[in-house]
Amino acid sequence: MVKAIVTGAAGRMGGRIISLLSGTEGIEIAGAVERKGHPLVGRDVGETLGLGKTGVIIEDDIEKCVRNGDVIIDFTSHEASLDHLKIAAENNTSIVIGSTGFTADEMESVKDLAGNARCVLAPNMSVGVNVMFKVLEYVAGILGDDFDVEIVEAHHNQKKDAPSGTAVKMAQIIAESLNRDLEQVGVYGRKGMIGARTKDEIGIQTVRAGDIVGEHTVIFGGIGERLEFIHRAHSRDNFAKGAIRAAKWIVGQENGFYDMQDVLGLRVKS
Repeated sequence: MVKAIVTGAAGRMGGRIISLLSGTEGIEIAGAVERKGHPLVGRDVGETLGLGKTGVIIEDDIEKCVRNGDVIIDFTSHEASLDHLKIAAENNTSIVIGSTGFTADEMESVKDLAGNARCVLAPNMSVGVNVMFKVLEYVAGILGDDFDVEIVEAHHNQKKDAPSGTAVKMAQIIAESLNRDLEQVGVYGRKGMIGARTKDEIGIQTVRAGDIVGEHTVIFGGIGERLEFIHRAHSRDNFAKGAIRAAKWIVGQENGFYDMQDVLGLRVKS
């Protein structure tokens, strides 16, 4: 039985992960963590979610429960996730990270720390989105430079980072398939007399409204035709299920840095 520690246990994602853990074979909740000062710290995590008493108390410091589990499931913030990864590395523990907004320097730190831990980090844990990543790589390679690429992402009005980590990942995948540098060709929003669209640019547009869980549309626009690939998340359960799947998988791997392409077996072996 895999024992999981969930950080951000009182948050929207943390709560869904814990709720789904209770009905998933082969894995169970062994620890729960929230920020210091949170009103639910000290309470039984099952009771706070209407699941009944579990005996797992919400802690305000991951150090208090990290040795109780085999894997940490972390959907907090990029700063907090990096701290939790450091603790995982110190304890040779597995960790699944779904936080977004990491800087380039932070990502380098993540990859370095993963040498002493088993780490899955992905901007989107959805199985469908990760299949879409693979499709976009394939399609972009076929269409080449004859089609303009635009990405539109929409999320709820409380999302803090923009564009979404998923949209950025999609743009990176497409840019690599087209032998472009996203840092040079990415265009994030347009306004005013900007002139005609350049051939190489990849547009990424952001929408924030209401309670949209997550929607990503990728447009390949050619002359006389266009292709559109759309993924819509109807609830957070698909992200939570993907994270749980990753948690069960990562505990059996060697130390290193992985993503959902590895978890799902979509990575092409060289």
